[in-house]
Amino acid sequence: MMDRKKGSSIERVLQIVEEVAKAERPLSAGDLSEILDIPKPSIHRLVQQLQDTGFLRLDLQGRVVCGERTHKLVFHVWKNGVYKSERQAILQKLSQQIGETVGISILDNLSVVYIDRVLSNWPLQINLPEGMNIPIWASASGKLLLGQMSGGVLQRVVDNLNLYALTKNTVTDKALLIDTVRQVKKQGFAVDDEEFIPGMVACAVPILNPEGGEVFAALFTHAPSVRKSLAELQHYIPAMQEAAQELSEVFQRLSE
Repeated sequence: MMDRKKGSSIERVLQIVEEVAKAERPLSAGDLSEILDIPKPSIHRLVQQLQDTGFLRLDLQGRVVCGERTHKLVFHVWKNGVYKSERQAILQKLSQQIGETVGISILDNLSVVYIDRVLSNWPLQINLPEGMNIPIWASASGKLLLGQMSGGVLQRVVDNLNLYALTKNTVTDKALLIDTVRQVKKQGFAVDDEEFIPGMVACAVPILNPEGGEVFAALFTHAPSVRKSLAELQHYIPAMQEAAQELSEVFQRLSE
């Protein structure tokens, strides 16, 4: 049990959201009661209030996870934080190296959301706006972020996905998707071979949380296949990994 002084109700609420956000697995109300040294009746009341306001929700097993408003809060902190210009400079440099659009994406429930982006200078480009929900099973970023889940969690998530084809290359077989995601985790990057949009190829690499080493976002690039083949785009993965390390260091400064 953590040694914490009793605080105000506001502090307790923030502590609950903080513990849920940083937990490596969904927590029960009992877990939160023990971690924060708060009586169970109070925890249940506070968690219910946070559910009602959208900051927390319950997963399929009835455990506590972050809700939509917490995800949006993280999105706005990242997007409008003091290091936004530094992130944009890193992305701009990478976009110039590759000659294509690059950006940062995160997992939002069972979709991928683009939260930062620098467009290429080509007249022909694929415009996927920030904030757009991208299917997790049909995108490089989605498969990369799926690959960070433990085996049991990955299986349950995929089991509950409604896999449908967006192109002729979209993987709709759940067993094949799991095999693909496991391979992504081993190789450290993911690709999209015209699986989301016909004529678009993409690559993604992980951005790590420097404190715990876990993946919290993906750095992606995509291009029209008439301009760059998937093989050509993969040549830039080392440059992407270098940029992802720089972005990880920016995140570390933001959290200090």
